[in-house]
Amino acid sequence: MGSILVIVLALVVLGAVAALVASIQSFLKARRVARGEVIEEEEEFVPSEGGCCGNHLTCEHDSLLAAVSPEIVYYDDEELDRYRGVSAEGYTDRQVEEFREILLSLDEDDVPGWVRSLQLRGIEFPETLRPELYLIVVEQRDYHAIVGRHAPEGTALEKA
Repeated sequence: MGSILVIVLALVVLGAVAALVASIQSFLKARRVARGEVIEEEEEFVPSEGGCCGNHLTCEHDSLLAAVSPEIVYYDDEELDRYRGVSAEGYTDRQVEEFREILLSLDEDDVPGWVRSLQLRGIEFPETLRPELYLIVVEQRDYHAIVGRHAPEGTALEKA
C-alpha cells in the first residue's frame, strides 16, 4: 500500500511540475509578443512528392482503402472494367490470371493505388489473389519503413 502511495504522489508532483513549466513558457512567450519581439513560427512539414506526411497511422500512399483517395487512376487496365459487379469469388482461373499479370507488372509502389482504383471503379479484387496482394503491400511498407528510418537525410534512398 505504501509503494502505491509513493507512485501516486510522484505522478502528482510530476504533473504539477509539467503544468508549472508550461505556464512559465506561455507567460514568457506572451511577454515577448507584448514587447513586439518576433516569434518564429514552427516550420510546417511538407512531405516529398509521393511520400507520407507521418500524420496518419497508416500512410495514405500505402493504403488499400478506397476512402483514402477518391481519384480513379487507370494503370493501363481499362479492360478490367468489364468485371464491374463480379464478386471476388466469382472469377474463373483465366480471369484471375489476368489480374495476376497486371498485379505483377506494376511497380510495387503503384499496387495500393491500383487496388484503390479498382474499388472506386466497382471491381472486386479476386479472393484467390489477396494473399499475393497483401504480401506485396507488406513488403513495400516494410521496405519504406526501413529506408525512411536508416537513410541519411537528402540521399537518394530517402527519396525512394
